[in-house]
Amino acid sequence: MNITHLLDLTALEMGRQLAAGEMDHVSLCEATLAGADDVLLDKVFITLTPERARREAGLSLRRQREGRPRGPLDGVTVAWKDLFDVSGTPTTAGSAIRRRGDPASADAAAVRGLTAAGMVCVGKTNLSEFALSGLGLNPHFGTPRNPHGTGPARIPGGSSSGSAVAVATGAVPCAIGTDTAGSVRAPAAFCGIVGFKATAGRLDRTGVLALAPTFDSIGILARSVADVAAVEAALRGVRPPGVAPSTDASRIRLVIPDGEWVDEADGAVRERFLDAVSVLRRSGADVQRRQLSPLNEAQRMLDSCGSPVAAEAALSHSGLLESSEADLLDPYVTSRLNAGRSIFADGYARLMRERPRLRATLEGELAGAFLVCPTVRRTAPPIEPLSRDGRLYTSQEAEALRNTALMSFFDLPGISLPIGADEQGMPLGLLLSGSTARDAAVLRVARSAEAILA
Repeated sequence: MNITHLLDLTALEMGRQLAAGEMDHVSLCEATLAGADDVLLDKVFITLTPERARREAGLSLRRQREGRPRGPLDGVTVAWKDLFDVSGTPTTAGSAIRRRGDPASADAAAVRGLTAAGMVCVGKTNLSEFALSGLGLNPHFGTPRNPHGTGPARIPGGSSSGSAVAVATGAVPCAIGTDTAGSVRAPAAFCGIVGFKATAGRLDRTGVLALAPTFDSIGILARSVADVAAVEAALRGVRPPGVAPSTDASRIRLVIPDGEWVDEADGAVRERFLDAVSVLRRSGADVQRRQLSPLNEAQRMLDSCGSPVAAEAALSHSGLLESSEADLLDPYVTSRLNAGRSIFADGYARLMRERPRLRATLEGELAGAFLVCPTVRRTAPPIEPLSRDGRLYTSQEAEALRNTALMSFFDLPGISLPIGADEQGMPLGLLLSGSTARDAAVLRVARSAEAILA
């Protein structure tokens, strides 16, 4: 089996072919492992797990032959961002400091969940060091190249960089990441795939290295919303939704926020986003564009106080800056952690004190509608200038997560949907967000939107 055969398969399509005997479980596993050495996957995987993958593929094949599959994802391959504990492998977090750490003694809860659904773990993917960047650069393990566009290599987005590229290249049909301020949604948009961030706390984070515990969330990268919904259900140990998506959008209410979140996007991003929304409107969606005062107030506070994610990250990794290994850190990570210390001292308490009020006000203003805006305001920039210009790196980093970080402050579940590409072939994304804990509704509306936009 050639790895190129897998490029167009979604996870559910792969599962159907395996169940029907149209694809062999063991051959799929071997093709996936062999394909990890493809040039497109350079620097995507930190660790492969061939023994585990072959064992799990063999068990899945046996279940299929005995007529006792575990569900629609049995035998489907999956990769994990290297923040998740996978038994027998070190959890590097993309850091040289942890490269030779002790292997995990047990799987993270999420890994156990997808293993129970029959999925085959093929390895662990690259990321920004300690998940502290939306660009995806990593000086220790290298930076995966965005598979789209021509010319200079472009960023994959971060911090779930390897997971996004693994899916975008077809190496695996789905991969698991984490999203604290946009670390799944941004790379999904940059790489032209679907990326879902759950409400924080909805999916069990036991065995996942923390960055900012208040805001950390498990995220899913895949080639379709149906795949995301199936994987999300498996992570929760429930049956996947079986209702087909509707192309009647008459019951969908969308709000485009007035202000910078759309207006300050690049021309191609803004134009394609508004085109996509127009298609949804013509399909019956009720689309309003209006001011959402809680967004404006929260953004002003974040600009004044700084990032609460950086503040909590500084606390999570408080010992690193004082340790003998501090010099091994990515200088950008050092800068972010130092900045987080001052935020924690000055602005963090104010942000967290006002957060419940702002969230309740936003929920009232949305009144059941869904928020839509561009996922990121620019297409993926070239890697090389960012790697040598710290000022450019800092400005592009802030820009990459500007929209998603605000949604994370409100703890909105959200999903990035691909909406085409610019003239250079670089992907664009639409971000659909719902009120806190309305994850199922977000996925349901996203399935309809995906079907309409297709």
